[in-house]
Amino acid sequence: MLLGTQKINSKNHLEIGGCDVVDLAAQFGTPLYVMDEAFIREKCRAYKTSFEKEYGNAAIAYASKAFVVTAMCALVGKEGLWLDVASAGELYTAKCGGFPMERILFHGNFKSPEELEMAVDYGVKYVVVDSFLELEVLSAIAEDEGKTQEILLRCNPGVDPHTHRLIRTGQENSKFGFNIKNGKAMEAVKAALRRAEGLNLAGVHCHIGSQIFELDPFVEAVPVMAAFIKQIREKTGAVMGVLDIGGGLGARYLEDHNPPTIEDFAKVVSDAVKSAVAETGIEKPMLIIEPGRSIAGEAGTTIYTIGAPKEVSIPEAPGVKTYLPVDGGLSDNPRPALYDALYSAILANRAGDKPTKVYTVSGKHCEADMLIESVVLPEAKIGDLLAVQTTGAYNHSMASNYNRFTRPEVVFAADGKADIVVRRETIEDLVKCDELPEHLK
Repeated sequence: MLLGTQKINSKNHLEIGGCDVVDLAAQFGTPLYVMDEAFIREKCRAYKTSFEKEYGNAAIAYASKAFVVTAMCALVGKEGLWLDVASAGELYTAKCGGFPMERILFHGNFKSPEELEMAVDYGVKYVVVDSFLELEVLSAIAEDEGKTQEILLRCNPGVDPHTHRLIRTGQENSKFGFNIKNGKAMEAVKAALRRAEGLNLAGVHCHIGSQIFELDPFVEAVPVMAAFIKQIREKTGAVMGVLDIGGGLGARYLEDHNPPTIEDFAKVVSDAVKSAVAETGIEKPMLIIEPGRSIAGEAGTTIYTIGAPKEVSIPEAPGVKTYLPVDGGLSDNPRPALYDALYSAILANRAGDKPTKVYTVSGKHCEADMLIESVVLPEAKIGDLLAVQTTGAYNHSMASNYNRFTRPEVVFAADGKADIVVRRETIEDLVKCDELPEHLK
């Protein structure tokens, strides 16, 4: 499976962004995250042009939790996108990347007072409020600083997104936001309006889940949110000028995955909003979309060096299982362990060879640590390079130092050139925050 600008060159090597992956591994080492810069830009532009065409007044806010480094913030900023952040660290990274604060939304179900103060001080456009306490604290902070902070209220529309149970977020019992059905969302609206000196309630937000392959859940969520906007106007007189429906569009991890196109997503969502506006009679709101995985996911490839294959007998069935160990695993990609996530892979140094053998790709951590349970590859040898596809989202951003592994380097590849955007950690980095008490010296 080739994605983005990937191709097989005349040396039978995988090429990304015009860069030979074998050369990248030799230059930067492995494991190595390679991000296809042109592919990221293509996705950003597809979102902007599609929603401008289908809806008009729309903002695309990249969900930085998928993959956030200063270079990524700078890139999506230059492409004219907004940014969705969910922590002080993500906000600070955006600032260091020169991202315009007036295009930032600050999310999170438990923002600390320090984070809220940081958001107000930095001048973020919207804080997406998630609790009654947050309303009180944010209002007090804004008033103390003589500012009025614009906010959106996160609401739960009660929609099943038909995705993995651990990445559903819009159901009625979600930890996020205010429940529309039981009246808590309307209570939150009234509480926000009472704090007009410190807060300006600009609109409402929802997010139903992640890695969604069907558009029906979005179509179900939109009328619920539009009806709630109408209810707000009828009960309080307040007009909600913003409707943020979150993100969640899926990415292609396997050959047979077929997520909706960005163009189809834009048309279906835009038509749903316009229809709901016509039906309810509400003012047409500014529409905000928060894609993350669908921008960064397929742009990323992780390159590993293969160790010695190991064949083991299978007690339950005839035959053997062949483990293919690589020099990374759980610490650079925890998603298979967390979500039973599936991946595809190819041999980067023999990319055009015919796949002939089934392997189980195993990581090198002191755990079961299976990256890919079953993948067909050419006969693999020690020192071959394995390229695992669609690792741009929730890989680097969820990486850890488990077993005191150092986190890999990240490069942006474009036009035959690779630029380091995150240097490889060193073993010295692993202990830089450690403190040794005097009595243990």
